[in-house]
Amino acid sequence: MKTLALAGAALLTLFFTIAPATVSAEEAEPLELHHQVYGEGPPLVLLHGAFLTIETNWSTSLGELARSNKIIAVELQGHGRTADRATGLSYETMADDVAGLLDKLGVKKASVMGYSMGGNVALQLALRHPDRVERIVAVSAAASDKGLAVGHKDMVQHLTADMFTGAPMVAEYQKRSPKPDFPALVDKVKRLELKPFDWTVDLAKVKAPVLLIAGDADVVTLGHLADMHAALGGHANGDVNGPSRSQLLVLPDTTHMGILADPAKAQQVAVAANAFLSAPAPN
Repeated sequence: MKTLALAGAALLTLFFTIAPATVSAEEAEPLELHHQVYGEGPPLVLLHGAFLTIETNWSTSLGELARSNKIIAVELQGHGRTADRATGLSYETMADDVAGLLDKLGVKKASVMGYSMGGNVALQLALRHPDRVERIVAVSAAASDKGLAVGHKDMVQHLTADMFTGAPMVAEYQKRSPKPDFPALVDKVKRLELKPFDWTVDLAKVKAPVLLIAGDADVVTLGHLADMHAALGGHANGDVNGPSRSQLLVLPDTTHMGILADPAKAQQVAVAANAFLSAPAPN
C-alpha cells in the first residue's frame, strides 16, 4: 500500500511547478529549443509542465488555441526534443532560453501561456524581459513554495525514477529526447522542488495583463492564487474600480493534473485563454 501511495504521489508531482536552481541564468550556456508553429494570428508561445512535451501537454487544447493565434509551442530544457545542459533547471534560465528563441524567430513581442512549470517560466519571462511579453496566461502556476498544498514537499522527498516505470510520459521522453536520461531529469526536478522560493512580491513589477487559471482542488492553494492576483494588479469591486489588470479563473471540481488532462477542462481553459488574449487592453 505504501508503494502504491508513493507511485500515485509521483504521478501528481509530474505536472507540478519547479523551484529555481542555485545556478544563475548567466552561467548557463545558450540552448536551442525545439519548437513547432501552428495557425495564424498574434503570436502565442506555449510552455509545458514538468516531464511533458508539446504533445502530452497541449494535444487537447492546441486546436482551439490555434483558431485565434499563431502558436509557437516550445519544449524546454531537458524535455522532449530539446537537449539538456550540465546546469540545473531554473525558471530564470528557461525564461532566457525562450527570449533567445523569440530573437531567433524575429518575434519582438508575444503572449505566453504556460502550464505549471511553464506558467512560472512565463511569469519569469515577463519579469526578466518585460518588453517581449504582450499578455500571460498562467495555468496552475505558483510564485512561492509557501503557496503549495501541505505535504507536497514531504511527498517529493520520496520521489524516484522507478516510481514512473510504465508511465506514458516516460515512453514519450525516451522516444523524443536526443540523449535520454530520465533518472537524471527526475533528480533535477526533485532537487529544484525541494528548494524554497518566493517571488510573489516581484509580481507587482509585471507590466503585462495576466490571467491566472487553476482548479479548486489544485496543488496551488486558493489563498496563494488570491495573493498572486492581488500582486499582479487584481482588485475587488470592479463596478467601482473598473476592470483589473489581472484576472483569476478557478475551475470547480478540478485537480492539478485534471485541468489539462481532462479534454473538457482543457477546452474550457483554451476558450478562456482565447477570450482573454483577444479582449481590449485594460486601462
